[in-house]
Amino acid sequence: MAWRSLVLLPFLLTAVSANTAPLFNMTVVYVPEDLELGQYAFQLKAYDLDGDQIVYSISETFYFSVDSLTGNVTLRNYLDRETQPRLTMTVTVSDRINAPVSRRLTVIVEDRNDNAPVFHNLPYQATIPENMTVNSIIFTVFANDSDTGDASKVSYSIDEVIPDSTTNRWLFYILPNGKVILNGSLDYAKNTFYQLKILAMDGGGWLHNEWVIQKSWTYLSLTILDLPNLDPRFLHEPYSGSVPENCDLGTIVLTVTAMDRDTGVNDEISYSITNASVSFAIDPKTGTITVSKPLDREQLPSEEVLLEVKAREKNLDIYGKVAQTSTLVTVLVTDVNDNKPQFYHCSLPSCNFSTSAQNNFSGNIIEHSSSRLPVSNLSIVAHDPDKGINGSFELYLQGPNASAFTVSPAKIVGTGEVQLLVQNPAAVDYEISHVMVVQIVANDTGNPTDCCSTATVTINLIDSNDHIPEFPQSTYYLSVMENCDDGTIVTPNITAYDPDSGVLGQITYELLPETIRNIFMVNATTGAVLVQNGSLLDRETRSIYYANLQAKDGGGLVGTTVLEITVLDANDMAPVITGSYFISVEEGQNVSTQIQAIDNDEPGNPNSQLGFRILPGPFSENFTINETTGDMHSKEPLDREALDDEQGQMVVTVEVYDHGVPQLSTSVNVTITVGDINDNAPMFVNQSYEFSVFEDSPGSLVGQVEATDADRTEINSRISFLLERSSGSSNFLIRSFRLGTGNYSGNLSVDPDTSLDYDTMQQKFFSLVVVAENTAADQVGDRTNVTVVVHILDVNDEPPTIQSPSPDNIHVSENGTQQGLVLTLFASDPDTNHSLVFEELAVACSKAGISAGEVCWDWFLLAPNGSVLVNSLDIDYELCDLVEITLRAEDLYTEKGNRYSQNETLRIHITDVNDNVPLFLPISETFVVVPEISPVGLQVATVKATDADSGMAGSIIFSIASVVLVEDNGVNRTLENLFKADTIEDKGIYTGSIQVASNLDSSLKGQYQVTVEAQDKEQPVHTAQIVLNIFAVDQSYRVHLQFVTTVDQVQNNSESIKAALTTATKAGVYVAAIRSVEETRASQVEAKSVMEAYFVYRNGTALDINQLSVLIQSDPQILAELVNLGLAVIGPGEAVKPTKETELIGIIAGLAAFLLIFILIMTLVLVLTTRSYKRKLSAMKALKVATTFSPAMVQQGAGIPGTNQYNAEGANPMLNLSIDPSHDLGFHEDSVSVASVNSLDENTVNAPGDYNLKDKLGKAQPTDHGDEEVLVAALNQKEPTKMAYINTTFTTTDL
Repeated sequence: MAWRSLVLLPFLLTAVSANTAPLFNMTVVYVPEDLELGQYAFQLKAYDLDGDQIVYSISETFYFSVDSLTGNVTLRNYLDRETQPRLTMTVTVSDRINAPVSRRLTVIVEDRNDNAPVFHNLPYQATIPENMTVNSIIFTVFANDSDTGDASKVSYSIDEVIPDSTTNRWLFYILPNGKVILNGSLDYAKNTFYQLKILAMDGGGWLHNEWVIQKSWTYLSLTILDLPNLDPRFLHEPYSGSVPENCDLGTIVLTVTAMDRDTGVNDEISYSITNASVSFAIDPKTGTITVSKPLDREQLPSEEVLLEVKAREKNLDIYGKVAQTSTLVTVLVTDVNDNKPQFYHCSLPSCNFSTSAQNNFSGNIIEHSSSRLPVSNLSIVAHDPDKGINGSFELYLQGPNASAFTVSPAKIVGTGEVQLLVQNPAAVDYEISHVMVVQIVANDTGNPTDCCSTATVTINLIDSNDHIPEFPQSTYYLSVMENCDDGTIVTPNITAYDPDSGVLGQITYELLPETIRNIFMVNATTGAVLVQNGSLLDRETRSIYYANLQAKDGGGLVGTTVLEITVLDANDMAPVITGSYFISVEEGQNVSTQIQAIDNDEPGNPNSQLGFRILPGPFSENFTINETTGDMHSKEPLDREALDDEQGQMVVTVEVYDHGVPQLSTSVNVTITVGDINDNAPMFVNQSYEFSVFEDSPGSLVGQVEATDADRTEINSRISFLLERSSGSSNFLIRSFRLGTGNYSGNLSVDPDTSLDYDTMQQKFFSLVVVAENTAADQVGDRTNVTVVVHILDVNDEPPTIQSPSPDNIHVSENGTQQGLVLTLFASDPDTNHSLVFEELAVACSKAGISAGEVCWDWFLLAPNGSVLVNSLDIDYELCDLVEITLRAEDLYTEKGNRYSQNETLRIHITDVNDNVPLFLPISETFVVVPEISPVGLQVATVKATDADSGMAGSIIFSIASVVLVEDNGVNRTLENLFKADTIEDKGIYTGSIQVASNLDSSLKGQYQVTVEAQDKEQPVHTAQIVLNIFAVDQSYRVHLQFVTTVDQVQNNSESIKAALTTATKAGVYVAAIRSVEETRASQVEAKSVMEAYFVYRNGTALDINQLSVLIQSDPQILAELVNLGLAVIGPGEAVKPTKETELIGIIAGLAAFLLIFILIMTLVLVLTTRSYKRKLSAMKALKVATTFSPAMVQQGAGIPGTNQYNAEGANPMLNLSIDPSHDLGFHEDSVSVASVNSLDENTVNAPGDYNLKDKLGKAQPTDHGDEEVLVAALNQKEPTKMAYINTTFTTTDL
């Protein structure tokens, strides 16, 4: 058997399908970041040249989801370009034929204006000096916007200035770069604090298809730093005080007070007196003025001393100058009786009392002068420089001749002329003494320590004749009204008697002394006395005139009489107020003073009798005065706060009047300066306050409390506010502002660093205690408090919350069997004022966990009030069994923060109704049964069906409805109980296994038409039927393969033998039996065993012996393998042991056969190149489809001849065209390659013992190649060289 070692040259021709993988060239897509959930993002587009359906999938499933069929990508989670500007995903496209194609796709997130500017480095606070120059940079704010383009360009503006006023609104401005500029002058005295609301605004951009400008704001707090730019100011001006002369050094006169008007600086102040050579000093720190030198009122130019007091701050002001101010202080030096009267040689009113006083005087008088005749040529004036009653003194005489004279007047107030009058004429005797001496004593009774002065007067006596004219009276008492007209007759005549006669007896009258003649005159003949100059008659200057009326006779003898002319008082002198009346007193005290006045009219006369009264005025009712003594008293203690005058002065006008006719009066203003003491505690304007403020508003003004202090000075009425420590007080600040004198406001605001949350507060208000205290108070208790209730107003800043229903409790029946309300959703919002509406965001349809597209989008309606309603009659469980509605709640009243709730998913389960009939799946197989080898229970066919319903309504059971045998001669026979159906369920697909129920008659030829019925299990029951064609294979196609090995060896190698035969034939190998050769009729052959088998293709075409031999011999490699496995003869012939000659002939024949085959192949290649590409492509596709079937699905059995009707009718699923069995497709040159006319189009038979065929196959086989490679190889007469494992499946056409 040398022919078995024959090695044939191999030839391989493989036709491969031309189907190509899809093309996907997308690399970058752009998606806006404001895309809403469920919205279309972009579409994946791939192209398949073959027109196959493309399936899409993506790796990025967190943000996106893709419709596998359309490639439409929708958004699953919100995008944020600022967090993730780009995404990278892997896109996989598949045509379910070729290997999937994967590409990386970059998703660039496009910016939208979804971010407001954000301020950095908060909070913004600055302290600036009040002298900052205009256009200076105060502060720089910075806000950035994480968007791009114009949406990231931030501009600034000042939206509000607190305190709000027209001036303040223009006081600042802000540049585009965030620099805040001062636009005007600052003044600490006007405002100590500003709060600027800074608004940051981006350039605008699109957001949700609307042009949006994002804004944000914050506050810039500016504290004004007070600088020393103001001079100090004296308080309580004007200043006046009094001090007695000769007081002790260091006596306090008064205290001046000045304050620094730069209240924020409050510099130390020193005091000084700028007057030169004054008798006063001032404490530089306290401002207390004291007496520094001895005071003598009489030596002062005026009893009122004006002091210029200067107040100076310790430090220089901002201009480098001394900050100072000055005021005038009036000091009244009151008189003390410290001077005694002195005598001067002069005549009033031309006396100069600054010269030295004199103690010696001289005069003369005629002897025996009449009583009260004055000593002539004697000019003496007595003067006491003390004031008023302190200048009053008495005069009297002493000495040896004092009894002869008397002094006139006896009492003088201040200044007066002194005369010596003859008291005892007899004592004035020239013959006794030519000179007489007396001493005039001036005694100040009010100053006993230094009371008296003495003047010595020397009187020279003049001798006289003895006979002189004599007057009837020695003294005439006359009177005349002061200030009378000139020529007024004092007396009509005074006649003297002279006993002499003749010329000596002729008397002429003359007044003596000569000085008297300036005032009076006498008629020399009649002796009538007249007024010479009435203007000199002033009783207040001189009330009595003494004159000698001289009567002179012709002999020169003179007789005299004394004229005592009394000047009668006329009420011509108004009262004179002595002193000025400036009284300083602290409030709460009584005032008592005496108004001193004199009237120089005649004492004891009504003209000089004084009365006192208070003239009507603003304060006349506050005081009373003694009409006689002038003692004035306040009716009650004085209250500074009752005075409207800023200086606290009360001016009371006192009138001093006499009782003469006409009545004369003088008025004087008594100025009483009431010093303020801090005797009033602050008082709030209201008994309590109640404010409200919105939550989460740091720095906002809550309200204003107002308090007053009745004290009248700024330092005593200054009020500051503070918060008593209590629960919640740390959340607020209070600042004091001056509204006016004694009127302050406390601006209560939320701490800029505090954010109040209404929703987390148990109590929605704070009860605060605001304390108003007097900063100058020197005693505890000068403070008061008030209760301030601050209500926190809710700002709608909390998002709503949806009360999610149980996810698996919502069910709706399909087909519109349930209408109306499904359920009502509820949402809550912790904000007090809210309006909630529901909004549907997306609807997801799924069936068995797989997306169902948009089929359910209109099934349900979500109303704004949360009602979920059935909206369609087309609800179909079979299309979608779960509807997931993504929804949210929106608070329409939201003022800040997120207005939306978290997205919730409402799961609505669709309840199935048995409304679908079972549906058989398409069958692409041809079923074959070989009666000879088909035992009971053998599966000969399968059907598959589904029911779109669920549960029992979707459960299917199969049964055999009928069996009809269609014989070859066209006769139909109805048979029973030949087949049965078993039901198997796998993942919702029900498989009916059609099995042999009883032994089949192998003599019958034709096909069985088996009607299989599928029925569901729930009322109403639905059924469906399908007819299966099961072809019966006859024994004419049984092939005998003889082996030189034993039956056991063949059985052991049966799988290898079947694999080799399958590789060579591409047909299913069905082994009918393996027997020893003795059992055959060819027992004389050396073969030891025989294998009886059928070779059947899936379309029912079977191979006969000749066709099998050609196929095996055309594959030398398989032939060699089968020879090694012991194959000897194919067919029913006998095996003969060849001789050497026979083996040689066989070798030669083999070579010739190879050469013939090679020529045939070359011819075939040329023929193939001339065929239309379309037929080739159809064949390749047929091959591709054929290779998708697993060998395990191939049934084994013997071939059935005479059944080519399947192909002849054009139903071949591999080629899908009508085939003339006698027509040559160009694939074979010899007739043995043409399918038998009697072959089946598809033949699948399962033989016992062949179920593990798939596991035992898998040796290296030539792989299928693309059509391009096959054609090139054929044209170039080259063989493809690629090797791989192939699916050992049946193919209709062996290319």
